[in-house]
Amino acid sequence: MASYRKKTLAVAAAAAMSISLAACGSNGSSGTTNNASATRGGTLYYYIYKPFDHNDPQRTYLGVELSNMTRLTNRQLVAFPISTDPAVSNKPVADLATDTGTSSDHAKTWKFTVKNGVKWQDGKPITCEDFKYGASRVFATDVITGGPNYLLSYLDIPTDPKTGLPAYKGPYTTKNNDVAAFNKAITCDGQTITYHFKKPWPDFPLAVAALHMMDPYRKDKDQGDKSNYQIFSNGPYELQGGPDSWSKEKGGTFVRNPNYDASTDSTNIRKALPDKIVMDIGQTTETIYDRLIKDSGQDQDAVTLQSVPPSYYSQITGPVAARSVNVMSPFVDYLVPNFDNMKNPKVRRALALATDVQAWINAGGGSKAYAPAKSIVNPAVVGYKANPSFANIPEAGDPAAAKKLLQQAGVKMPYPITFTYPSSDTMDKQAAALKQGWDKAGFKTTLDGLGDVYYSVIQQPKKKSDVIWGGWGSDWPSAITVTPPLFDYRPNVSSASVGQDYGDYKSAAFNKLVDQAQGAASLDQQTQALQQADAVLGQDTAYIPLEIQKFYFVHGSKVTGFETTPASAMYPDLGPIGVQH
Repeated sequence: MASYRKKTLAVAAAAAMSISLAACGSNGSSGTTNNASATRGGTLYYYIYKPFDHNDPQRTYLGVELSNMTRLTNRQLVAFPISTDPAVSNKPVADLATDTGTSSDHAKTWKFTVKNGVKWQDGKPITCEDFKYGASRVFATDVITGGPNYLLSYLDIPTDPKTGLPAYKGPYTTKNNDVAAFNKAITCDGQTITYHFKKPWPDFPLAVAALHMMDPYRKDKDQGDKSNYQIFSNGPYELQGGPDSWSKEKGGTFVRNPNYDASTDSTNIRKALPDKIVMDIGQTTETIYDRLIKDSGQDQDAVTLQSVPPSYYSQITGPVAARSVNVMSPFVDYLVPNFDNMKNPKVRRALALATDVQAWINAGGGSKAYAPAKSIVNPAVVGYKANPSFANIPEAGDPAAAKKLLQQAGVKMPYPITFTYPSSDTMDKQAAALKQGWDKAGFKTTLDGLGDVYYSVIQQPKKKSDVIWGGWGSDWPSAITVTPPLFDYRPNVSSASVGQDYGDYKSAAFNKLVDQAQGAASLDQQTQALQQADAVLGQDTAYIPLEIQKFYFVHGSKVTGFETTPASAMYPDLGPIGVQH
């Protein structure tokens, strides 16, 4: 899952990127929040720096926007509840469905029944067919772009031998389109919907709760790509001015949906306290924090998804600190060696030994911005285990051991490497810190900082990069959404892109374990295979873990119930938040 930070890196100019890069918070709480009694009413202001790419539920893929949609406008079959305890927050509860689903055939078949009395914002009932149509849109890969596409590999639909994609191509074409296969794979019987998968999907309810790819969608409201910013609600709020009133550059205002029936919902998912929520897009992070620290007027009723910039840390004291939280995020930053260029395993291992993670963290803002990582999998993910290949490497690295290993590799020293990363004021400093440690160990490092073309460059199959920066978080709390999408090269059928496998890593041993995990009928079996797969990655030095991003937030003094939860990807959770009025 992409973080807001990653999305900003991909689209912003270098000067703008420094704000987001510097802005990731910490482990635990650095203060207290306003615990005044939560009451209905008032207006909450939500400050956002950069625009979102999508409002379409089947195309949305940012953790913060997925959470916001769940709490405000887009109900799901099942949802993650409001809780700061991952053991609670990571267990789906019934939302639009009557229960959390029933599986059969070794988790290859899942069945849900849609509640009676649930409605769209125009008063029409939400039907099983709406869910089926929503799922169909995921297969229109030429129209519904940018979102998660797990259904393409899981739903029991044959593959088109010419394209390698499913033979069903979505609802917008009739040419060479196997509609019958889709109608067999997803069936409706009254309000009961059944999904048939070609392989076990034991954590399917987690995928439904975490993403919006399975959301219902009204066929009569679908305009394909033109629906990208439409918000047609079935939740407690609707977009003021109508479904097409969202401004990508400025945002929009959400007001109560008169056709939402709270009796069909749960306050464990959405308390829906404010009467109005104003999404305000466009202010810089510095401007937002100037206002939140001053805490006057409407800013007393405001929250933001931007983290405190390191240059503002000294101002977060006293009463301001009492309005702050510093929490671990779900996102891990890492490095990948380019296997096309760095073929010698001893050179890759020497690189890992020489990586000064502490210097990287210090240059990026210190302990309020990051915590050291020992795996590419976040510790909050079910079944997390520190990768044994990195567990005992000092945070400052071991340049002496790295130099000795580099000498044993029999390569000419100093060994030249090019480090490609998304350039900004902050990351330029962090890259320079890594260069110092690497060069001390016998490497000769060239820094290759790129602007808004970063992802288009690192996804090219052939590139000059020897070491590449990346950042990732699980799509739902399972490593099945971390290591396989990042290191299983088989889905990368395009000659023009390596997808998320930036280092062009290919391993039959790793892929065999991925297949075991994806074929597992239980979560325990899946977890065991994924832990073994991560160990293989470590042995090959397929990645080098850097740190876990942290979020550091300040909110207005009249905000109540402020929480950052696993369900909200540790951004402000709009489920419990209200305002004094």
